[in-house]
Amino acid sequence: MKRKFHRPHKDLEVWRLAMDLCQEVYTLAALLPETEKYGLASQLRRAAVSIPSNIAEGAARNSTAEFIQFLGMARGSLAELDTQLHLCSRYLGLLEPQAVETALELVERISKMINSLRRTLRGKTRA
Repeated sequence: MKRKFHRPHKDLEVWRLAMDLCQEVYTLAALLPETEKYGLASQLRRAAVSIPSNIAEGAARNSTAEFIQFLGMARGSLAELDTQLHLCSRYLGLLEPQAVETALELVERISKMINSLRRTLRGKTRA
């Protein structure tokens, strides 16, 4: 009999949106010039992948405190990605501003969701 591995992160809307963001970032990274293949493109992908990965790892941990800690790491990667997207579009002109619009909207939504989830989880640790 095959055992099913419990995947609590898959129940989280914030994780699903982070996966959508990852997909969007991979599309954007492919639009960058070849000279950025090992530079910004690589950093964009790494930061994007880190977000749902940290949410998943935190959700699978044994304590609420650990989950909160991993959400903090996801939030840090989200801020890093936000900076890189602005750098690619507004500051370096490597991507058109409208090209990164969807990704930046997802960044904003995910940020709010992570902050809300952290507040909720902190409330549970105090109760």
